[in-house]
Amino acid sequence: MAPRKTPHSPVSALIGALHFLPKAHIAAAGLIALATAALLVLVPSERVEAKRTALEIPLDIDPDAFSPHLVTAVAEDEPDWREVQIRRGDTLATVFRRLSLDPGDVHAVAVADEDTKALTRLQIGNTVAVALDEAGSLSKVKYSPSPTETYLYESAGPEAGFTSHHLVAEPERVPVVRATNIRSSLFLDAETIGLSHAQIMELAGIFAWDIDFALDLREGDTFSVLYEEEFLDGQKIGNGDILAARFTNQGKTFVAVRFVEPDGTVGYYTPEGRPMRKAFLRAPLDFTRVSSNFNPRRLHPIFKTVRPHNGIDYSAPRGTPIYAAGNGKVVRSGYSGPNGNFVAIQHGGRYMTKYLHLDRRNVKAGETVKQGEVIGTVGATGYATGPHLHYEFLVDGVHRDPKTVDLPKAEPIPARRMAEFTKGSQALLAQLDSLAVAPVALRD
Repeated sequence: MAPRKTPHSPVSALIGALHFLPKAHIAAAGLIALATAALLVLVPSERVEAKRTALEIPLDIDPDAFSPHLVTAVAEDEPDWREVQIRRGDTLATVFRRLSLDPGDVHAVAVADEDTKALTRLQIGNTVAVALDEAGSLSKVKYSPSPTETYLYESAGPEAGFTSHHLVAEPERVPVVRATNIRSSLFLDAETIGLSHAQIMELAGIFAWDIDFALDLREGDTFSVLYEEEFLDGQKIGNGDILAARFTNQGKTFVAVRFVEPDGTVGYYTPEGRPMRKAFLRAPLDFTRVSSNFNPRRLHPIFKTVRPHNGIDYSAPRGTPIYAAGNGKVVRSGYSGPNGNFVAIQHGGRYMTKYLHLDRRNVKAGETVKQGEVIGTVGATGYATGPHLHYEFLVDGVHRDPKTVDLPKAEPIPARRMAEFTKGSQALLAQLDSLAVAPVALRD
């Protein structure tokens, strides 16, 4: 009887087979086996991983029972905001209508806005954003008139109405100085170095009592401006007020520093404490191209005869606003053949200003006007070859050149406030000088 064969297990069969392999092959096989075992232990199958994930965050879990990092994983998402841009003539009602909201929502939000009334002063170009709850009802309204200011209205429930919040972010302010020289015009040259249109007009306004920017600028004039750039969350959101400025015009340098009065009034002063603001503006309109200077022997452009030209002509588009050069009383406002529409203003006992060839007169004889008030617009009425303002300045009844006449000086800062002013102005001027760079030479 043949001996019975003992059945071999897969493991014993594998061991038996190894006796016939070279030793190098056996070593390699051992390494492969160890690696395979490690993978099976460390990397679970997709089915196992899915089960493990399902067990870690069950659907009926109480978030309060978990650690903070797990609670964050299941936190409620931010609301889905829908926003619309403000157009000319928009009201809250028209905005809500474009957002397909219920007319009743307008009243509910308007009641919450009664204290601030921000939503009654919507500005063109800004946006109104709204968020709805899960039921499709209005939940939040957000209006930001500026990058740093937000009005937020939140629903407190169907019967409780809306609550309002006025949120103001404080930007980071970084002082900077920009400087350049005049090559073409104040507007173009200042714009090239990064000043905004508002800052350019502010700069012209600061020196408007000393420099006629339509007449006095010369190539090579220089200026430098100290102001603060404003940043929010690392992004620049705008420029702040001009803090100090220096302007050299035809070799004469003017310096101005900003000073805030106790009542909040802002003014600009010389380093000695005299206000830049004086009794009269050098030019009664924004700087534009000048067609004719003061010339008592001018050849008249229409009659071709030598007639005194006792003033300055400012060529400007029809409708350009004309400002009262100083505080005073309108003594004449009417029409004549040579002068067209004209206005004459008496300033105290010694000074008078006249404005000729107006398209429209905004004031009547007997009215009191303030410096900078719009008294009319540029036109071409009377003996005029084109739209322009003819401006005259009289002292004791005698015509004087408006660009060179000595203007009355305003009162300086009171002695009791000079120490505070001097300390602040010295700090600003030190910044203007320390941060200043050589004026940029603009390319043609």
